[in-house]
Amino acid sequence: MAFSKQKTEFYYDLTKSIRRHIVKMTNHAGSGHPGGSLSATELLAVLFNDHMNIDPKNPDWDDRDCFFLSKGHCTPVYYSVLAEKGFFPVEELMTFRDVDGRLHGHPCAEHIPGVDISSGSLGQGLSVGNGVALAAKLDGSNRRSYVMIGDGELQEGQLWEAAMTSAHFNLDNVCAIIDWNKIQLDDFVENVKGLKNLGDKYRAFGWHVIEIDGHDINQVDEALKEAKRTKGKPTAILAHTVKGKGISFMEDTHDWHGMAPNDEQLEIALKELA
Repeated sequence: MAFSKQKTEFYYDLTKSIRRHIVKMTNHAGSGHPGGSLSATELLAVLFNDHMNIDPKNPDWDDRDCFFLSKGHCTPVYYSVLAEKGFFPVEELMTFRDVDGRLHGHPCAEHIPGVDISSGSLGQGLSVGNGVALAAKLDGSNRRSYVMIGDGELQEGQLWEAAMTSAHFNLDNVCAIIDWNKIQLDDFVENVKGLKNLGDKYRAFGWHVIEIDGHDINQVDEALKEAKRTKGKPTAILAHTVKGKGISFMEDTHDWHGMAPNDEQLEIALKELA
């Protein structure tokens, strides 16, 4: 079922705000990763606002759902979603990467409410998500583990070892969200080490697979609902996205993987996001 007109307008405004935060934060810092943050905006907005069982006033609640940003460099979108959700003030976003601030280039679970893993070294998020999911099963908890994985990150072998583990232990409380924007650090993923037949790979490993347009909020919502309904196996949501989505000169290029907009480029971006 599609979102109501009111909820659709809410997400239209929210995703615009998140994208504005992303470009302003990276411009302020003079560094950061806008491209892969912009591609993940709808995925994280819908996940945190309509599906995760969390409480910004009690971020360490034992039975909360957990989110693990395996592609840990894409903190601009992560911090923006957390701030908009109320985990810390939106104004703090403009301290991104400040030497005396807590919003580091990679997330630190020790200092930032709502962050469940300090990440940055690629390939490790699903392993952590599995551990939390296994513990939840042992504890009789309904806690779910959500893991966002970059498509270039899937070249890491540990993620495939972890995928075997998820299926082996029938971890139906694990949902991997693949931000499949087709571009990694300095080239298209297919030119570096391709992911052909990605859905078939996950199915062969024993996963339930859902393939969607990762910028369609209704498809994101329905996929996350289906993941919750799926029993006896983990779910992989393969979300087709566009790197740099929402800003014309950033879209579908590796140039903005790890480069911040200058003041002139920021002005252009903000006009497009008005």
